[in-house]
Amino acid sequence: MLSQSPKTALPGGGNRTPLPPREFGGGNGGGGGGGGDGNLPSFRQRLDRYRLGLVFTAASIVVLFISFTTLFMARRSAGEFDAASRTIQSDWTPVPLPMQILLINTVVLGASSFFIERARRAARMEAALLPMGPIPGVRPVRQTSLLWVAGGALAGIGFLFGQVFAWSQMQLQGISMASGPAGLFFYLLTGGHALHLAAGVVILLYACLAPGPRHSMDRRCITLDVTAWYWHFMAVMWLYVLAVLKLMN
Repeated sequence: MLSQSPKTALPGGGNRTPLPPREFGGGNGGGGGGGGDGNLPSFRQRLDRYRLGLVFTAASIVVLFISFTTLFMARRSAGEFDAASRTIQSDWTPVPLPMQILLINTVVLGASSFFIERARRAARMEAALLPMGPIPGVRPVRQTSLLWVAGGALAGIGFLFGQVFAWSQMQLQGISMASGPAGLFFYLLTGGHALHLAAGVVILLYACLAPGPRHSMDRRCITLDVTAWYWHFMAVMWLYVLAVLKLMN
């Protein structure tokens, strides 16, 4: 007697063949919508691949900022030799920093990091619970991950606008990149950080608006996982930037 695939009763009659388990959080299926094809990478494999790419990206950013810091530390200690006093006179002139604005931006960035972390955890929870939605008697899962993403993206955009405001305040004081090495150092560090953070905002907008992350839990989880860790990294880098600016000023 031929064996038949197990059937699951549906409300209102009819049967449904259960889907194979997916490899989200330790299953055995193909994951990622692969339909059980073993030739397709699983969710865990894709997540590890993107995380490895994030590690290399973060390492390159760290090297860039350390290079900036080393270069300007050497420039700060350099100068012209004064024959009368037989000392090296530095031409490094400190610039007044808009610390109040920078500290407000720090709080905004911290809030954004919190929102994105909540989005990452919510997406993992949704991916685990949504398959149980069709089960009778089980309360449907409310998807909140995209709402947290939207809040994180708005806070990130607010941080970038705050940086633009800080630069405008520096300009009002007559401090530009051509004003001296200290001013150049300020704009390079804060501008470099803002540029990398803007790339994270683009990824967040992709998670909110693109059809892939909106309709595929695998894509949403991978996008938010990698973006959240990148965002936390950029928050730490911002604290590094503030510390260096304060010490070098």
